[in-house]
Amino acid sequence: MSKKIHVTDTILRDAHQSLLATRMRTEDMLPICDKLDKVGYWSLEVWGGATFDACVRFLKEDPWERLRQLRAALPNTRLQMLLRGQNLLGYRHYSDDVVRAFVAKAAVNGIDVFRIFDAMNDVRNLRVAIEAVKAAGKHAQGTIAYTTSPVHTIEAFVAQAKQMEAMGCDSVAIKDMAGLLTPYATGELVKALKSEQSLPVFIHSHDTAGLAAMCQLKAIENGADHIDTAISSFAWGTSHPGTESMVAALKGSEFDTGLNLELLQEIGLYFYAVRKKYHQFESEFTAVDTRVQVNQVPGGMISNLANQLKEQGALNRMSEVLAEIPRVREDLGFPPLVTPTSQIVGTQAFFNVLAGERYKTITNEVKLYLQGGYGKAPGAVNEQLRRQAIGSEEVIDVRPADLLKPEMTKLRADIGNLAKSEEDVLTYAMFPDIGRKFLEERAAGTLTPEVLLPIPEAGGVTSAGGEGVPTEFVIDVHGETYRVDITGVGVKAEGKRHFYLSIDGMPEEVVFEPLNEFVSGGGSKRKQATAPGHVSTTMPGNIVDVLVKEGDTVKAGQAVLITEAMKMETEVQSAIAGKVTAIHVAKGDRVNPGEILIEIEG
Repeated sequence: MSKKIHVTDTILRDAHQSLLATRMRTEDMLPICDKLDKVGYWSLEVWGGATFDACVRFLKEDPWERLRQLRAALPNTRLQMLLRGQNLLGYRHYSDDVVRAFVAKAAVNGIDVFRIFDAMNDVRNLRVAIEAVKAAGKHAQGTIAYTTSPVHTIEAFVAQAKQMEAMGCDSVAIKDMAGLLTPYATGELVKALKSEQSLPVFIHSHDTAGLAAMCQLKAIENGADHIDTAISSFAWGTSHPGTESMVAALKGSEFDTGLNLELLQEIGLYFYAVRKKYHQFESEFTAVDTRVQVNQVPGGMISNLANQLKEQGALNRMSEVLAEIPRVREDLGFPPLVTPTSQIVGTQAFFNVLAGERYKTITNEVKLYLQGGYGKAPGAVNEQLRRQAIGSEEVIDVRPADLLKPEMTKLRADIGNLAKSEEDVLTYAMFPDIGRKFLEERAAGTLTPEVLLPIPEAGGVTSAGGEGVPTEFVIDVHGETYRVDITGVGVKAEGKRHFYLSIDGMPEEVVFEPLNEFVSGGGSKRKQATAPGHVSTTMPGNIVDVLVKEGDTVKAGQAVLITEAMKMETEVQSAIAGKVTAIHVAKGDRVNPGEILIEIEG
């Protein structure tokens, strides 16, 4: 008896999120939509995950308008999104009224299938989103965030699937975000799921370890109904198995997808050209890497860690950070490494390595995690670490969102006339700072997307600013040779000019300003910390909040600043007791390690 395998293509969401830092613009999606719509996919994943954030933060596109345009351009294909349960598309839990409003608007604007997951696999955090999807008459897909640990067993995953079925889900997905599945483990898990519950089973596996296509074949042989793939020009590595490859592999078998291989190849050639346009966002950490089977770090997280280490001049310590991540994960009770827990664990490991002392600095998110603010940890947490992080504060044992008051009325008031629709209010809700900035720039007509660098010409020489000047340099520093390519020049503003370049193939952005302006008033003039009362930070980031003012008296260990780096917040504390005599930063400022941010006299 033949069984057609259905295909979801991730080309418009997860494929470019995995390989190109989520930078593909709507203008490069729309021209190929007519052909994508004719393929006969079960669905196209087009929204959610990091696409919403990237649209607002970098591309200066309205993510809701992108969705509406894709809906109009793909009338015959289901559109799918990735939703982080109670976290929606952000990094915190939102109140239930925000969750319900967001799902309702996503459905109205074009989403048909909601893949809903929780980073802790705590099904309590899925309930409201599932209810909202069903209320909108759409497909609710309950999702298992796959990982391996002493507490993540087939029995536990099956129990989760049965709970999601009881909640009203229409299907269940195995989400292997880091590429941890192996072929035979996949077969066993799918076989168990098919025998213990009645929902169709979807398999979503990143090819980071080079195993995903084999895993999908084993999943199909054991009863899986759907697979996630990516058009070949955006496939493999930290992305997904190639669509054309899987269609060809199954063609003529009892599992034939029925998709037109020639049409898929035309689409692949289109995206082959598109990928070149985004060459500056290519990461060296998107190829096959079997280390993921040990450290469990998703590809996008590796590239983020590499950039942060590079800012610190500590890229050579990447192996130490990758070795520390599993230790932090064990201390936190083995959470799956998927947004936001991947950032929580990865950033804490980063701090531990660079400080030379484990948990000398504990991020606010780790504190909240240990308090139960993200849900129930899969395994037992390190109780000594929990006491160090939260002291005598009570641990939350209820669904975290049960403690949140309704937010929508306040959000509407806070954003005011900048919001022209309920969708705008929800954009602000997801990301208050960058959402407000986006809406302000839209109102002022000053939305400016980041610069796309020119495609390198034959021979690897590019022009800066379109002037046709060769800008390839080879520089020797203390016996080390570096190849530097200036690949673009931004518009001069406020005495500063941005130069976009790559050093040994790694993209960089440098801001140049006249020396006399730097001395007299431009740039960061902060001095380096030399005294115990000089408050500084250990890594580059942004100021989220200043908690004191001049004249305040503070205690040793008191939090005086909150900084943000790698999307995680950290309290910066005073090393001494005394009086605040000077504050050199304000909310939103960019800061560097070792700078004096606040001065305190004991």
